[in-house]
Amino acid sequence: MSDKKFLEIYTDGACFGNPGPGGWAAVLIWGDHIKKVSGFEEDTTNNRMELLAAIKALEAVKNPEVKIQLYTDSQYVKNGITKWIKTWIHTNWNKGKVKNVDLWIQLNDLNNKLTVQWHWVKAHNGLHYNEMVDKLAKSMIDNYLGTK
Repeated sequence: MSDKKFLEIYTDGACFGNPGPGGWAAVLIWGDHIKKVSGFEEDTTNNRMELLAAIKALEAVKNPEVKIQLYTDSQYVKNGITKWIKTWIHTNWNKGKVKNVDLWIQLNDLNNKLTVQWHWVKAHNGLHYNEMVDKLAKSMIDNYLGTK
């Protein structure tokens, strides 16, 4: 059971090919309550799906006062939002070299409105909720490919 002093969020993104069809997923845990959110894009990249998972999870937060512990297996997302973003903004997105600026702007806006502690977790390491979002993100792709 989760500690109700904070909201736990686990996120993941997946892509079949890079670029290719992609899925993203997040699970939000508040005590005994679990909410899953997920989605799909037809032509995308793994990094975009990782970013979109975090964005959609934070958009699903109903109480802006809640403290959030967000877990991602993407060092790109974790380091981007906690270390690199201020420099990117200051250098005009590294003079246009930073990819996914549209999503970084969205994520940064949400991060600034909420109280989020970012954590990196090793992928495919048996961590229950990380495995759950991995499977859910991949199922979004499988559902799409199954309809082709």
